[in-house]
Amino acid sequence: MKMTTILGLAVALSIGCIGGDVSAQDWHEPQRGTETRKDLMDAMRAHAEWQLGAPIQFVVEDLRVAGDIAYAALVAQRPGGGAIDLAATPAAAQGRLDPEFLDGTWYNAFYRKVGRTWVAIDWTLGATDAWWAEPVMCAAFEPVIPEFCAMVE
Repeated sequence: MKMTTILGLAVALSIGCIGGDVSAQDWHEPQRGTETRKDLMDAMRAHAEWQLGAPIQFVVEDLRVAGDIAYAALVAQRPGGGAIDLAATPAAAQGRLDPEFLDGTWYNAFYRKVGRTWVAIDWTLGATDAWWAEPVMCAAFEPVIPEFCAMVE
């Protein structure tokens, strides 16, 4: 499933186009310029720069926080909007990723706040399906991905 399909499903579910009442959401989106948003992006940036090379800027497609957990759907790019050639990245050169099997530079990340620090504890690059829509992830992160967990139950 392409990321655009996943995001389309998420949007449709969040506005109630496909059954289920998600109007009583438990999460919020940290606004631009807030410390929480900066901390979440920085927590993922180290992983992205290790795979794709520095510098990295994220386009936030979805960002959800509920208490000490968070979820993000991000598109990595070069500052100013420059595209990233996956075949020319450090991870590709090291044989750690194959651009043929990725859906672009999308990251899906799950975070936990430990003390005062947000940590990206589970994430993937270029997922072609909603890998997180499964019982273990829903047990830990349902407040930030309720529409996906509703499909699991």
